[in-house]
Amino acid sequence: MSSETQYPTAQTSPLPPLPRERRQRSRTRVPALTILYHPDLSRVGECARLPELLWGGEALISRSAPDFFKAPVQGQPLPLGDHYLSRTPWRLRRDPETATVRLLIGESRIRVAADGASIPDQRDLTAEELRRGVVLELAERIVLLLHELPEIPGLAPGYPELIGENEGILRLRNEIRHVADLDVPVLIRGETGTGKELVARAIHVASRRRGQPCLCINMGAIPPSLAPSELFGAVRGAFTGAVHDQAGYFQRADGGTLFLDEIGEAPAEVQVILLRVLETGEAQRIGSPTAQKVDVRLLAATDVNLERAIEDGRFRAPLLHRLAGYQIVIPPLRERRDDFGRLLVHFLRQELSAIGEERRLLPAGPAPPWLPASIVARLTRHDWPGNVRQLRNAVRQIVIDSRRSETVQIGPQIDRLLREVEAQPEAAGEPLPSPPSAPARRRKPAKLYRVPSQVPAEEILAALRDNAWEVKPAAAQLGISRPSLYFQMKKIPGVRKASDLSRAEILQEQEQCHGDLAAAAQRLEVSRSGLLQRMQQLGILIDQLPPGQ
Repeated sequence: MSSETQYPTAQTSPLPPLPRERRQRSRTRVPALTILYHPDLSRVGECARLPELLWGGEALISRSAPDFFKAPVQGQPLPLGDHYLSRTPWRLRRDPETATVRLLIGESRIRVAADGASIPDQRDLTAEELRRGVVLELAERIVLLLHELPEIPGLAPGYPELIGENEGILRLRNEIRHVADLDVPVLIRGETGTGKELVARAIHVASRRRGQPCLCINMGAIPPSLAPSELFGAVRGAFTGAVHDQAGYFQRADGGTLFLDEIGEAPAEVQVILLRVLETGEAQRIGSPTAQKVDVRLLAATDVNLERAIEDGRFRAPLLHRLAGYQIVIPPLRERRDDFGRLLVHFLRQELSAIGEERRLLPAGPAPPWLPASIVARLTRHDWPGNVRQLRNAVRQIVIDSRRSETVQIGPQIDRLLREVEAQPEAAGEPLPSPPSAPARRRKPAKLYRVPSQVPAEEILAALRDNAWEVKPAAAQLGISRPSLYFQMKKIPGVRKASDLSRAEILQEQEQCHGDLAAAAQRLEVSRSGLLQRMQQLGILIDQLPPGQ
């Protein structure tokens, strides 16, 4: 009996599973391969599930096997098919007890690298590595992701701007479908750059209000003094400069949707007046004796931990309860590695089309691809603290740096980003050569970089204290970049920037330390340079400090 007959999958089963069987199989996770990069970019995103590995079988990987399907499952399945791949397969074998997957090269002539290290013979991949996703580079032309997926592919409605087929994105799109036609307020949560405004617009477009206005406002950018007029409007003569009636955001969005972005940054005064209109459903223009009813669907978004902000007294609990009628959490890019290729190709098409060089993405045939697979593999392994927005900007940087060039040119910004990727994996293996498109020049030995999200908070704090809270040497000690360290610092409770310090706080410490600026910075747990800059901003006299300070 063949493996296809013994262990049917969604691709090979002639009959759809019964509802109970489908629920059970949707919870079963199977190893899978997703194409992140292929000389034929139309193949990017195709997937091959490997259920035979769950039962001690082997999966054979070569030019002609396995078959990959578009996600969701549709169309004619195709093998990788690249003529630079050997017909002699390499193998994947899983230990049912430890869930370790062994990658065996055997007699195959395919050059395989896993997470940046070439594999001359074999390598064991742990269950944790599989959950995160292992980036495989084949013959320096194809990039695959070995990861886990539900045995039964998920289904969800499509929204043009929400690119991807990752489990988290499918869940997100289903949540949008469930809540879009309801008038409950929605709180959209996620890290910076994950696409919170895109989700808000998708909710509006799928709602009954799609033909009405959808207005977006950055709550952190509204000065408290202007908030009442900006939000609720003003009548003529209400204040100096009010020469005619002015409609606020609530009036202008009447009948439609109002998206309150960065709600976690709203000043305390703005939170108070916003809570009142949410409780009453009425907005009163400045200078008007009466309030008027407004029919507005409210959506809000934040990357701030609002529960912690409430504990710190920076956010009002009643406002959170009003906004969070329904909550949607957007997964970060590092948790949806299987979507990386789809997003990369999408942004490449956009940016190359903008400069009239779409031909770069045509199938390369026997010639090397315009974008080397080695660069795609390294980009995939990056932690992307800025998420999808950072990826889009990186693609734009690559396209502009490579304008009118027959091969991709890596400028200093992308070179720095690539060096943040973990240089050597923990498992043994030969490091890959530099990308063929990189300029031929003498390079210093690459430093060992770490994945920022895997550096413990205690180690970050210790490095900051060791380096007097100076970020540059602390980042070098930790093996991560300065932007990544700043990003991780934001997640640690109690860690502040010098710009967060008040005048009174600085003066008090200055007096306690008898004018010793370094000692004051140490007590305040900020860098001396940052403290000095903050003192200049606040107009604290620097020239009265003791000599040398």
